[in-house]
Amino acid sequence: MKRMIFLAMMVAATSAQAQNYYQPYQQQNQQVGGNNYAQDLYECQQYADQISPTQDAFVGALGGAATGAALGALTGAMVKGVSVGEGAGYGAAAGGVLGLAGGAYTGVQNKRQVVGNCMRGRGHSYY
Repeated sequence: MKRMIFLAMMVAATSAQAQNYYQPYQQQNQQVGGNNYAQDLYECQQYADQISPTQDAFVGALGGAATGAALGALTGAMVKGVSVGEGAGYGAAAGGVLGLAGGAYTGVQNKRQVVGNCMRGRGHSYY
C-alpha cells in the first residue's frame, strides 16, 4: 500500500513538473523578423503541449519494472536468505521508480525540443 501511494506521488510530481517545462529568457514584445516573440512562444508551447510526458513516464515505468524484476529474481536466486520472488518484487519496485523518473525526464526534454524547433522555425534565436 505504501508503495502505491509513493508511486502515485511520483506520477503527480512528474506531471506537475511537466506543466512548467520551460521558462525562456524573457524578450517582452520584441519584434524579431516581424514576429511577436511572446505570441510565437505561446503558440509553440501550445503545440508542444500535445506531447504527453506522462505517457513516456508510464512506458519507462513498465520497462524499468520488467527489467528490475528480472534482475531482482536473478539476484534473489544467487543470494542466500533471499527468495526469487522477494528479489523480483524489490527489483520491480526499484526499476519501476527509476524507469518512471527516466521516462518523465525524456518526455519533458522532448517538449523542450519541440518548443526550441518551433521558435527557431519562426526566426527567433533560442537559448
